[in-house]
Amino acid sequence: MPSPHPEHGPEELCRAASELYAQALRDGGIDGTEAERAPCLLDLGLLQPAVADPGRLEPVAPTVALNRLLRTSRSRIADEQRREERLVELFDPLMRIDAPHSATTATPTLRLLSGSDRINRALDEAMAEGREEVLCIQPYTGLGGPRGDIAQTEAYGRDQALLDRGGRIRTLYQDTLRHRPTIYAYNEQLKGDTAARTLDELPDRLVVVDRTVAFVPASEDGTGALALEVRHPALVRYFVTTFDRLWHLATPMYPEAVRRPSLDGVTPRQRAIAALLVEGHTDAVIADRLGMNVRTARVHIAKLAATLGSESRAQLGYLIARSGILDREA
Repeated sequence: MPSPHPEHGPEELCRAASELYAQALRDGGIDGTEAERAPCLLDLGLLQPAVADPGRLEPVAPTVALNRLLRTSRSRIADEQRREERLVELFDPLMRIDAPHSATTATPTLRLLSGSDRINRALDEAMAEGREEVLCIQPYTGLGGPRGDIAQTEAYGRDQALLDRGGRIRTLYQDTLRHRPTIYAYNEQLKGDTAARTLDELPDRLVVVDRTVAFVPASEDGTGALALEVRHPALVRYFVTTFDRLWHLATPMYPEAVRRPSLDGVTPRQRAIAALLVEGHTDAVIADRLGMNVRTARVHIAKLAATLGSESRAQLGYLIARSGILDREA
């Protein structure tokens, strides 16, 4: 039983057809039953019934067959070109209507990134193109700080590569991380122009590369599973301005650390807590905003109360206001 005829394009010859057509050219024809193995020979008009013997098939001259097939192909191409012209004619007025409202560049100004792999890949690509400066806000994100060992390993290569190209990196950390050895160790490991400062309170994470592209979290639950890549010049400029103002308010941490002095026995950390206490925040909210756990926040509140001589939460707020510690700059 002959094998089934393989499927192929309308103007292609299968191996069996090529062999039969070559045989028909050599022998002057083939028996009609043999063509059943390659029906495409008849479909393409390469064989035709012999006048003297209808059961025998004679080959059409290759030059004749080729010219006929080329005419068919050229006709199809012409039909496609006419179709393209009709589409262009149809869409041309539509594109003129849409042009003022559409982005003129191939790069989208806002792009939602889902999943850590895709976010890291986008960061890698942006950092690979960076030449001048990276601005980072790295708030406290739980145990291990803003960058655990794995995250530091992933970030080190792209950070160092930018520094090797002559760029610089400025990072804002939460003050909670000021005395964490891993933060100093990471900055010490990098070779190049790096600087770090700290603030008691920081907004969510931010990365700006060369003042042209920014990355901000987009997850409502704070998991970091979504990020927004921002290339809109006005938005990126806003992020850079915000970073610069926070940077000037922050306390230098690296390469040279500046120690903020205490005021009347009240430490800078306790002053930050005091400011939130007088606003009426709970211990949990204070801990979250200052990047510490609730137990640590309560230890600082107890020390502040002892320093000011308070015996109750209500009295502590009154004594903070009367002491004037929030009215003086440290």
